[in-house]
Amino acid sequence: MSNDLVVILTALNLEYDAVRRKLDGARVHRHERGTRFEMGTVQGTSCRVVLGLTNKGNHSAAVIAERAIQEFSPVAVMFVGVAGALWSTARLGDVVMATHVYAYHGGTSEDDGLKGRPRVWETAHGISQLGSHLARMNDWADATPDRGRAPQVRFGAIAAGEVVQNSRVSAEARWIRQHYNDALAIEMEAAGVAQAAHLNGAPVAIIRGISDRADGTKSSAKDRNWQPRAAANAAAFATRLAVELVEEQEQIAMSQAKRDSGVGPKEHVSNTAHHSTVGIMAASVSESSVYMNANPKVTGPADILTELDGFHEHLRRHHAKGVLDDDTHREALAELGAARRAVRENTPESPKRVTMALKRLRGLIADIPELAARLAPLVAATGDLA
Repeated sequence: MSNDLVVILTALNLEYDAVRRKLDGARVHRHERGTRFEMGTVQGTSCRVVLGLTNKGNHSAAVIAERAIQEFSPVAVMFVGVAGALWSTARLGDVVMATHVYAYHGGTSEDDGLKGRPRVWETAHGISQLGSHLARMNDWADATPDRGRAPQVRFGAIAAGEVVQNSRVSAEARWIRQHYNDALAIEMEAAGVAQAAHLNGAPVAIIRGISDRADGTKSSAKDRNWQPRAAANAAAFATRLAVELVEEQEQIAMSQAKRDSGVGPKEHVSNTAHHSTVGIMAASVSESSVYMNANPKVTGPADILTELDGFHEHLRRHHAKGVLDDDTHREALAELGAARRAVRENTPESPKRVTMALKRLRGLIADIPELAARLAPLVAATGDLA
């Protein structure tokens, strides 16, 4: 799993553009089968986002979601865009985050009518909890003083079908009302994404901005006015959620690294010549070398460069031993180089840039406990200077 990467998928170009405006340094990544993704970082953070376009429909969304999960092994998959509100429970511009998704077109046709056989996928508990926390914080929305009230986040079921729903009185609308009356919104991709994520063991979040009421006004001028606003609101909440998810994973990884290489029990070495006991407290022991888990003494640029030089040598050794593969070694050196350049430039932004580069480096070597243990205190020390 890539601890600093989230996949965000959209169905429409308008939704895609809303997310892309939140990213810096977007660059193309082409899948071997031709699918085009863009990878960038959420503005002002080290959170990496892979952005992809699925086009409309659950089937297409499922295929692209599966492809993205296999290609990038993300922390989570998000499907972000617009949707129609059901029963007027959510207002235009509000954001709905799914607690669960209904594939409402499952059923059996019998003599006495159509009987529902839905499939349901629940949102992962951790993501749901984090989404609720962000909603309570209420500081995720873009500042839009000319657009009236701030959007709200609502949590509940989202219904995903195979047709565009644009009526309150059609037979299908009445059937949805009868069987899925707790759904807050309706759309056409969430079931496919949820199924793909379920089969691949990836957490998923469905985040939709309300652009219409699925009541016959979908093609109106009012709907066309609300679509970009609803997409922007969904993108703002989703990218903020992505940042929080990545930060949470980084904290978990740091805790795990400390546990894996944590301070062990004191070992007493008897010095028979002097009849004394020496206590050794170590973070990890490898090939008879003892690595202390103390924070490096970092007080300025010279100290940081010294520590970075030392870590460069550890990367080289692990690469020479075959522990670090060529691609990871190359990317790790690039992040280490970025940190060194930021230190040498010595601008007011340098400490922040160094910390961000080291966090990206930490994600690359998270699976190598010894390197992770060596880097964690340096990240903490430079973070204190930021």
